[in-house]
Amino acid sequence: MNGSGARLDAVLAELVPALGGRAVLTDPSALRAYDCDGLTTHRSTPAAVVLADDADAVASAVRACARHQVPFVARGSGTGLSGGATPRADGVLIVTTKLRRILAIDPDNQRAVVEPGVINLDVTVAATPHGLYFAPDPSSQSVCSIGGNVAENAGGAHCLKYGFTTNHVTGLDVVVADGSTQQLGGTAVEYPGYDLVGTFVGSEGTLGVATRATLRLLTRPEAVRTLLAAFSSIDDAGAAVSSIIAEGLLPAAIEMMDATAIAAVEQAVATRYPEGAAAVLIVELDGPAVEVDQDTAAVERLCREAGSTSLHVAQTDQERQLIWKGRKAAFAAVGRVSPDYYVQDGVIPRTSLPEVLSRIEELGHRYGLRVANVFHAGDGNLHPLVLFDDAVDGQAERAEELAGEILALCVAAGGSITGEHGVGLDKKKYMPLMFTEDDLDTMHRVRCAFDPSGVANPGKLFPTPRLCGERPGPRRGVHPLTEAGAGDVF
Repeated sequence: MNGSGARLDAVLAELVPALGGRAVLTDPSALRAYDCDGLTTHRSTPAAVVLADDADAVASAVRACARHQVPFVARGSGTGLSGGATPRADGVLIVTTKLRRILAIDPDNQRAVVEPGVINLDVTVAATPHGLYFAPDPSSQSVCSIGGNVAENAGGAHCLKYGFTTNHVTGLDVVVADGSTQQLGGTAVEYPGYDLVGTFVGSEGTLGVATRATLRLLTRPEAVRTLLAAFSSIDDAGAAVSSIIAEGLLPAAIEMMDATAIAAVEQAVATRYPEGAAAVLIVELDGPAVEVDQDTAAVERLCREAGSTSLHVAQTDQERQLIWKGRKAAFAAVGRVSPDYYVQDGVIPRTSLPEVLSRIEELGHRYGLRVANVFHAGDGNLHPLVLFDDAVDGQAERAEELAGEILALCVAAGGSITGEHGVGLDKKKYMPLMFTEDDLDTMHRVRCAFDPSGVANPGKLFPTPRLCGERPGPRRGVHPLTEAGAGDVF
């Protein structure tokens, strides 16, 4: 038996008696259900799965992995789109979906305390009777879990005005890589000293596992107005977005979909978006009723000036929900028009929208693949969906190459390789497009402070992972821990 197999057996020998056989899965047929997250092009069947039902079970699993130097990966609902929850074939997958208690709703302090398996939308459902809600709203909010939102620093349509998950988490209980539990932050917005909560949010599971989160809740606005505007070209829609922001308006959301995405959505959920539109904008405004009325009139004027072919303001909550249903269903709906698709996530300056979208179209023609564009236009967060057929030889590889070129295009335009989906496995090789070797070494040292053994979600985020204690710069020779059999290079 090789070293990694013996170490895994030692972990299982600890966990099965402690947690029970039903909580530790090793049957190959059961393990296959966990071999990927929402990015299905990256797959790896874990050696074992732990179905944790409380924070102590998470800590026990992490402690056993740390003691025997077995890598572990945390997973929530599995809706991530960057391969961040892809398991290790020689490691343990710790699943937190059973930790789904809402522990407290504190309306006086506008806080919720929840376990990591709580579904995003359920926080708002629980807070609604108190006139409150949880602002981050990923498209998968009806199924994605808070633990995953914390790991990836998830955003959503309303992050233009309200920010990302990191702006709405004030405290965390975390199990770090040695199995100990640490409390970061609390109920206050800020604490003196290092921002450890901000460091942990968006760390993609490389610093440990969150077992409890304290979330900020916001007061429901007095008025909400949702406007749907159609355009005969993406350039016109992009010009409308720029005009809205230049006017000094700050909508809660500005979303855009192109013709391919619109066609898919109509097939899937029949939202009755305007026929023949090359692009539609969904603009939502919220706040005091008088202010919303004024801002809605201004948005309507600016859309008309940019060449809008039709404008409709939702008159009922049902109409508003139908408009949003199309946008929220867009990713899944693309399955109606393509056997497979590759979701990308990059950021560009708003002013670069027309140029970058034109270049994406050119790249699609060059690769012989269609690209559907669905994105948070207000903050320039693009979600191009590269359509392909995995049954056609070479198309999956071309789709991945095209997605990479789109990321390079985003960075060249002054943007980023990710807005809200994270880096994970999918984009780690593109990190040097944005960061120098010194930048990456600094990030790695932070990771080592939390996880000196490198067992927490190894192989993610960093383009050239190294053992903690290794000298910065290009790897030189064999690390002593590797030579002694006490550590692996992931």
